[in-house]
Order: sequence, then structure tokens, then C-alpha cells
Amino acid sequence: MQETCGLKDVTILLPCAGSSGIERVLKILWAKANKILPIHSGGDIRSYNIARQLAKNHDLTFFSYYDGAPDRAYEKALQEHFPGAVCVCTGHRFDTPIRRGLDYISRLPRRAPYAVSRFASNVIKAQLQSWYAEKAFDVAVCDFLDAAVNFPKDLTIPTVLFQHNVESEIWRRHATNGSTRIMKVVYGVEFSKMRRYEEDVVRSFHHVIAVSEHDKKLMCAWVDASQLSVVPTGVDTEIFHPDPPSIPEKPLVMFVGAMDWEPNVDAVEHFCREIWPVVLAAVPDAEFRIVGRNPGARVLRLASKSVEVTGRVSSVVDHLRKAAVVVVPLRIGGGTRLKIYEAMAVGTALVSTTVGAEGLDVHNGQDIILADQSGEFAEAILSLLRDPDARRRYARAAAELAVRHGWKAVGAKFEEVLEKVGALPPVCAKCDPVPLSRGKNPGSSEPAV
Repeated sequence: MQETCGLKDVTILLPCAGSSGIERVLKILWAKANKILPIHSGGDIRSYNIARQLAKNHDLTFFSYYDGAPDRAYEKALQEHFPGAVCVCTGHRFDTPIRRGLDYISRLPRRAPYAVSRFASNVIKAQLQSWYAEKAFDVAVCDFLDAAVNFPKDLTIPTVLFQHNVESEIWRRHATNGSTRIMKVVYGVEFSKMRRYEEDVVRSFHHVIAVSEHDKKLMCAWVDASQLSVVPTGVDTEIFHPDPPSIPEKPLVMFVGAMDWEPNVDAVEHFCREIWPVVLAAVPDAEFRIVGRNPGARVLRLASKSVEVTGRVSSVVDHLRKAAVVVVPLRIGGGTRLKIYEAMAVGTALVSTTVGAEGLDVHNGQDIILADQSGEFAEAILSLLRDPDARRRYARAAAELAVRHGWKAVGAKFEEVLEKVGALPPVCAKCDPVPLSRGKNPGSSEPAV
């Protein structure tokens, strides 16, 4: 490997076709903003399971930093899951709407969007800079875009950006579907910032891992396709499986997802306003259950005689097994929805928007029904509620698809990318080098915060 101060001219030498590579243990740095335990969100589920798979074969240091008060219980738990983990409390506090609002205003003049700039920390920057100066790892993973704000300009360690979403696409959809005029303006400002920032950041890393071909295609507008890899999402098939078989006792329609995430809130509001009345008119004894942690006032207001809001539950699997139909009526979002694979793995029929199932290996009319118009969405639900045989066919096909996406296979694909980026294979002097550039356009500036 040849390298300069910033690795802008890094070259990876791959083995000749037919040559056998020499495997060795990688020293991996996995850096993530926010706590990862307990695991709730789709992104954290993905990060946790992939990191755990990598840790089985490699020397992985999980670097976790979080705001608020020091949490010794969390730090102890992280050590149990990832021995040797490094955990730092930054001390920033955003525990009230007033604090968050004041912090947002103070950061408004900055070039970086607030969703990223609020994670900036001099302490974290110093720690990362020290590791990079020492070249303490073979390869590093920046988990989510929000962690990128603390990475050094000169990446002297081959570094991968793990893009769970194309964040600017989410903000674009927020700006389009904002609930009020004021929120659309706010979302519009953040979208403009995010679009510029995300493009710069994607270009600044040596390689980027996307979770879907759709996300890769979007980012191909910013960097060459050779600098992008796709590692699809997965599901824990040991926990989520169709045994015992699901036998719904009543026409129960269900949504599962974290209810403190705006796309999910927008989805259930839209569903209850535009779709559920049509279903209820045709099947009066139908029930809609919203399963997910931290429901706010907007979600709690949806509760009624036919709509239940559970909040956090001890077992999502138990709820999924009671559902006749699981719905994913998302209008906003990016990346991939793990909850779809989890529902499929349990053996449940699903109806989703195209956005909701974006990037997943699903097949409309075979293992899922896709519908983007409210009327079509309602009719799809009704068709499954009225026809148990059709519902069982979809559920069976869904379970057969999900079993092919276990975390072991997903982790192996991620590992393969890191091995290539870390230049693990032996160099063949007779081969031409395959360059791994940082992708930044000449003369472009580093992202500012």
C-alpha cells in the first residue's frame, strides 16, 4: 500500500486472478455516535449485529460516545457485548425541548445540518485524531453520517462510511410532506444543508457501504460506483421465525416501529386519516395496533376504540404473531426497513408503500403487496383480511424469503468489503494496482461544522 498524509492517493494491490489470499485478523475501529444499547432502532439493530459478526473473526474496538449524564450501566453493558469497547460521555445535554431549541438556533449559522453538527465534540475529535496519528487500526468504520463530523481531515487509516440511509433523501421527503407550513420551511432549510454536507462527506471517505442498490444509485451522482458497495440488511432468524404458525384470532392490522422517529409518526397519522376509515367501514371489527417505543402526543391522540397504541413492548415477536396483516405506510424514509424482514420471518402478510419497502429484496404480488395510493392500500389490506388462503400464501412466501437474509451472511459481505478496503490480500508484483482514492473532487473543501 502506498499512502500520503491524507491517503488521497492510496493504492490497493489486489491478488492475481486465481491466486490465494493470505487471511489475517483485522484491527477494526467501529465508531458510533449515541448509545447502541438497549437496541431499539433499525439502524442500531443493523450496526449491532454486523459488528458482532465482525468481532467473531477480527479484533474490533467499538467506540461509542453519548451525551447527557455519565451512564455506568450502559458502559458496563457495552463491555459485555463488545469486550475492549471504548465509551465516552460528552456531557452535552439536549434533554428538554427548550435546550434543543436553543442549541438548534446557536448552530443555525453553521454549514452542517443540525442533525449532524449537534454531535460535534472536541473530546471525540481528539481521540479519533490520536488513533489516526498512531495508525492504530487496519481499517475504520464511521457508523452513520452523524459520526463523520468528528473524523479527522486526513484519514491515515483506510476508512469506510456506513450509510444506513441517504440522509438528504429523507430530508427532501420531510420538506415535501411536512405536517405544517412552518415545518416544511424548517425541513427545507435542513434539506439544503444536508444535501451539500452529505455529498462532501461521501466524497471524503475512502469507501462507502450502502444498504440498498437504490441508495447506491443516489450516491453514484457524487462518487464513482467503484467506491460504493452494497451490503443488504438482515434479520435474526433465530428470534424471528414462523414457529409456532401464526393463526390470527381477529382482523388485527399492525404497524411496528420506533414512534419517536418522524417518518413513522407521519406514516401512522396518514394511515389513520386516509386509509384506516376505509378498512373499518368494510370490516367493523378490525383493529389497528401501533407497536413501538416512545409514542409522543401526536401518536397518542390516534388511540380510539379501533386503534391501540402500545408503547414499548417486551416482545415484538409475540405481537407480530397475532397480526393478520402488518402495514408499512411510509411516505418518508431512506435506507431499508428491518421491520419488514422481521415480520416476514415470523410469517406475516404485509402491505407497504414503495418507499416503505425501498431497497429490500421483495417481490410485489408474491411475498408482499405494494401500494402507494391510499385507496389501493386500503383495498390491499381488505383483500388479505377477507381471503385467509391468500394471506397464508403471502405469509409463507415472505418467510421463505426472509430466511435467506440472516445476519451471518450479511456480516460476511461486510467483512469482505473491509478486507478489500484494508488491503489485506498479498500484493502480486505482476498485477496492475487498483486505486482506492478518497473520491473528493480536486479543489473541493472539507465539510464544515
